[in-house]
Amino acid sequence: MKERMQIPRQPMPEQEAGRRARNFEEVPLGYTPKTAEMEALRCIQCKKPACVEGCPVEVDIPGFISLVAEGRYIEAALKIKETNGLPAVCGRVCPQEVQCEQRCVRGKKGEPVAIGRLERFVADYERAAGEVAIPETAPKTGRRVAVVGSGPAGLTVAGDLVKLGHDVTIFEALHEPGGVLVYGIPEFRLPKAIVKAEVDYLKRLGVKIETSCVIGKLDTVDDLLAEGFDAVFLGTGAGLPTFMNIPGENLNGVYSANEYLTRSNLMKAYRFPEYDTPIVRGRRVAVVGGGNVAMDSARTAMRLGAEHVYLIYRRSRTEMPARTEEIHHAEEEGIAFHLLTNPVRYIGNDKGWVVGVECLKMELGEPDESGRRKPVPMNGSEFVIDIDTAVVAIGAGSNPLVQSTTPGLKTNKGNYIIADEETGQTSREGVFAGGDIVTGSATVILAMGAGRKAARAIHAYIQSREEKTR
Repeated sequence: MKERMQIPRQPMPEQEAGRRARNFEEVPLGYTPKTAEMEALRCIQCKKPACVEGCPVEVDIPGFISLVAEGRYIEAALKIKETNGLPAVCGRVCPQEVQCEQRCVRGKKGEPVAIGRLERFVADYERAAGEVAIPETAPKTGRRVAVVGSGPAGLTVAGDLVKLGHDVTIFEALHEPGGVLVYGIPEFRLPKAIVKAEVDYLKRLGVKIETSCVIGKLDTVDDLLAEGFDAVFLGTGAGLPTFMNIPGENLNGVYSANEYLTRSNLMKAYRFPEYDTPIVRGRRVAVVGGGNVAMDSARTAMRLGAEHVYLIYRRSRTEMPARTEEIHHAEEEGIAFHLLTNPVRYIGNDKGWVVGVECLKMELGEPDESGRRKPVPMNGSEFVIDIDTAVVAIGAGSNPLVQSTTPGLKTNKGNYIIADEETGQTSREGVFAGGDIVTGSATVILAMGAGRKAARAIHAYIQSREEKTR
C-alpha cells in the first residue's frame, strides 16, 4: 500500500500545441499499457468506493482498474460495459474531474486516480485488439421499444433495453447516428471513428437504427405507439440555436455554434471541397461564450486557418463553465481570451458581411440565480474588435417538433419535456424522456445516466403491462 501511495499520477502525452492547432487529429495521445498499469496501481481499492457514487452510469471503477493493474485489459473492458456501452466516448469527453475523480480518496492528499484516462485506454485497447466482446443478452421478450434520437441518452437506453431482451429501434433525424457526439464535438476531441465503433457495438448487440427519420414529421409519437411499439423514449437533445438578439446578428459571417460545428464536424466542411459543405474560413474570428461549445468553436476556427481567434466571455475565468482541460488547451493553442467582455452589436460592411464586433467591458456584481456573480456593464468602456467571422456559443434550446405533435405531453416554460428525474416517465403513458431535452444542455455522461434510469423504468413498465394482461 505504501508503495502505491508513492506513485505519481501518470501524465497524458499530447500533440505539441503549435502543431495540433492546425490539424484535426486527436490532442491527447493515450496511455501505453505500461503507463496504464502504473496509474492503475495508484488505486487503493477502497472498501466503500466513493468514486462509483460519483459516476452517473454506476461503473464498477475499482473493479475495472484492478483488472488493468493485472494486465487483463479485455476483462476490464467487459467490466466497464456491464453498465456503460460507450467507454471510449466517456473516457474522452466525460468531466471526470467533477464526478468520479472528485470523489477519489487519493485526491484528498494529492492527485486523484486518472479514472477517465484508464477508461479510454481500456476501450481503445479492446478496439485495437479486435476483441470487442459482445455480452450475453436475455431471451427475446417480443416487446418493442422506439427510441427517438441517437445521442448519448438514446444510445444508452437502447443498449440497456436490448440486453434485457427487448426489440429496440432508434430513429435518428440526421444521416449519421450519434447525435451531439457527431455533430457537436470536434474530431480533435472525439474522433468520428470512435463514435462509429461504439455505435457498431450496439448494432452487434441487436439495436436497429433508422437514420434520416424525423419523428414529429414523418411519424408522430402516437404513430409509433399505433405501429405496435410498447414504449417510446424521447432523447432528442437540445440543439436549437440561441442568439443574443443584438444588432447585426443577421449579417453574413455570423454563425450559431450549432451550425458552425455541425458543418465542420458531421458534414466535414473542414475537408472542403472533398466534402461539398462550404464554411467561412475566417482570418479574424470572434467566439462568444465560455462553455465547452465555445472552446470547441474557437479551437475549430483556429484549425480552419484563422490568424486570430478571440473568445469573448462576460464573466471572469473563474466562472467559466468549460472544463479546465479545454480552457488550458485553448490557451496553449493561441486563443485570445477577452474576459469580462460582452458584445453589444455586430458591425457590417456595405455588402452585408460582418467586419467588427462592438463590446463593453464588464465587472462582477452580486451572484445571480445561477450562483455566479452577475456581470455589470462599465459605462463608457465600448471598444471594437475587427473580425470577419463570429460564432455565437451561448447555449441551445429545445426543438419543439416532437412536443408540438404529441398531445398531452407536458413541457415547461422552456419547452423542455417534463419527466420524472428517477424514471424518465412523462405525462403520457408509455412515453419516457431523458437527457438534454429534459434538463437543457448538460454533459454526455449525465444524459447517459438519465438513459440508464429510463431503461430500468421502461423495462418495469413493460413487465407490469404483461402482468395486467395475464
